[in-house]
Amino acid sequence: MCGIVGLFDTCGKREIDRALLGRMNQIQVHRGPDEGELYTEAGVGFGHRRLSIMDVSSGQQPLFNEDGSVVVVFNGEIYNFQELAGELAALGHIFRTHCDTEVIVHAWEEWGEHCVNRFRGMFAFGLWDRNEQVLFLARDRLGIKPLYYSLLTDGTLIFGSELKTLLAHPDFIRDMDPHAIEDYFAYGYIPEPKTIFRQAFKLSPAHTLKLHSGQSMPAPRQYWDVPFILHDSITEQEAQEELIVRLRESVKIHLMTEVPLGAFLSGGVDSSAVVAMMADIAEEPVNTCSISFGDPAFNESLYAQKVADRYHTRHNVSQVDQDDFDLIDKLASLYDEPFADSSAMPTYRVCELARKRVTVALSGDGGDENLAGYRRYRWHVYEERMRSALPLGLRKPLFGLLGNLYPKADWAPKVLRAKSTFEALARDSVEGYFHSVSIMKDKMRQRLFSDSFKRNLQGYQAVEVLRMHADKCPAQDSLSRVQYLDMKTYLVGDILTKVDRASMAHALEVRVPLLDHKLVEWISGLPVSFKLHGQEGKYVFKKSLEPYLSNDILYRDKMGFSVPLASWFRGPLRQKLNNALMGPVLANTGIFNQAFLKEMLDQHQSGRRDYSASLWSLLMFESFLRNVLHAEQPRSYKNDLKVA
Repeated sequence: MCGIVGLFDTCGKREIDRALLGRMNQIQVHRGPDEGELYTEAGVGFGHRRLSIMDVSSGQQPLFNEDGSVVVVFNGEIYNFQELAGELAALGHIFRTHCDTEVIVHAWEEWGEHCVNRFRGMFAFGLWDRNEQVLFLARDRLGIKPLYYSLLTDGTLIFGSELKTLLAHPDFIRDMDPHAIEDYFAYGYIPEPKTIFRQAFKLSPAHTLKLHSGQSMPAPRQYWDVPFILHDSITEQEAQEELIVRLRESVKIHLMTEVPLGAFLSGGVDSSAVVAMMADIAEEPVNTCSISFGDPAFNESLYAQKVADRYHTRHNVSQVDQDDFDLIDKLASLYDEPFADSSAMPTYRVCELARKRVTVALSGDGGDENLAGYRRYRWHVYEERMRSALPLGLRKPLFGLLGNLYPKADWAPKVLRAKSTFEALARDSVEGYFHSVSIMKDKMRQRLFSDSFKRNLQGYQAVEVLRMHADKCPAQDSLSRVQYLDMKTYLVGDILTKVDRASMAHALEVRVPLLDHKLVEWISGLPVSFKLHGQEGKYVFKKSLEPYLSNDILYRDKMGFSVPLASWFRGPLRQKLNNALMGPVLANTGIFNQAFLKEMLDQHQSGRRDYSASLWSLLMFESFLRNVLHAEQPRSYKNDLKVA
């Protein structure tokens, strides 16, 4: 696992500032503390920070082909590299190392931009072909590894593994994108391909960018998508048996390493399944680690211990206490842009714990999106049945009226909290799902933003992100469509981003066998009833795991990796929250309606409403402004909020 950076002159062959390239590379030393190297030639410069995982003695980067005409910097792992190396060697390519990086340069020579179709793994890389005068950027199919880029006003393209590498360039313009701000307060993260900055972009998952020297900037090209093509015929028993075979094979290839390896173990189905497969494959006891909370409502550590005991793992537990608030500003600096998933705190701590014993850890991320594990999927399928029974022309006024009349009851049992359901039923399918996943609903964001900021949005609404992906979705059924939406947004923008930054802050490589693209493709073709069976999500997955895990692991209610924000904001974080929301940093942006911020604070802290997720998003936005946009030089962002 590594960090990469690059400079490329799209206009010609101007000299590369090697000192600047070095500073950009060094700013992500946490991603690769073992080694750091640079390469420059006229018009091109690459930098690389290395965390040694494979071929520790000779896998240094930037890495070249035989005659030095092709050079690559690479972050990730190609799990089928040995198979590809054999095929390429048979075609006449000469290998000097035993690392997966070298496969990339020879695969490029042999297959050009289609080389990415041959790679099985997680990757982000930049490649320069001097003979073709081509810069080629690529990102893996599910977006496990990040890649950011920006075209500066002078025609220089810069790229890197984290936004902070782009921010280190003196010509990068830090104007915020108002559309990204609207997205952030709806989703809690900024979905691909946007970033918080108008001048920077994320290369979307399963996309490449091919630039010819001296030519204009092209649009990224998509090379893969989740197929959702149903298998011709498969029984439930056959699906259970094949799922275990495929899961075991995926876990096995993810164990490839020359350094100590372990796994995260939360006590949930997905991480427990990964640990069960690892224990079945490995010759030595598996190293596992988990986080516990003092609040029993958020504590899964007892379930993790049960799995650890069953498989005799070397298990380590660390508790996150309610005074672990120093992480707030640290997280803002790690993520480089506003990021409102509060589980980043325990994720940071579990990565810190894991790194004390291992360099590589496997996680269970991706199971909920693949196999319909989220409760919101059940609600969406139910709501879709209601939508199909009544045309939108009838539903919108009827349920819209009920939604307006029904009181907001955050304190009540979930069955009595019908307001949100009524509001969702008054919308079409995409709007309804957007309503269910938004941390701030449309009406809240209307009240949150100032009149001047709303004018800057020029009618833009965050639901357009989901509409864009829904238009491209290959599936027709309601469940697969929202799974697809989550894979394109929440999985990559929140879950994988959270884990990448938290792990790389500790120079820990995290691998996700449930997101092996071959496994994802196969699972996408299972009948919907195998995933969501009545009220049971991950149905066929859980059935297949019954020989490996106890029923109290498989069939208990999903708890999630949460922190007790609501009580924190009424207790130990009360004053910090007040200072952040009512202080000058947010006020000076001109983005917010200060009266509504005060109303949210008062209602939450009095216990009348639970605004914890919304308040956390504001707290992290304020921290981003202070820690990333250089609060030592106070400025107003009002002039930055023009739509490009």
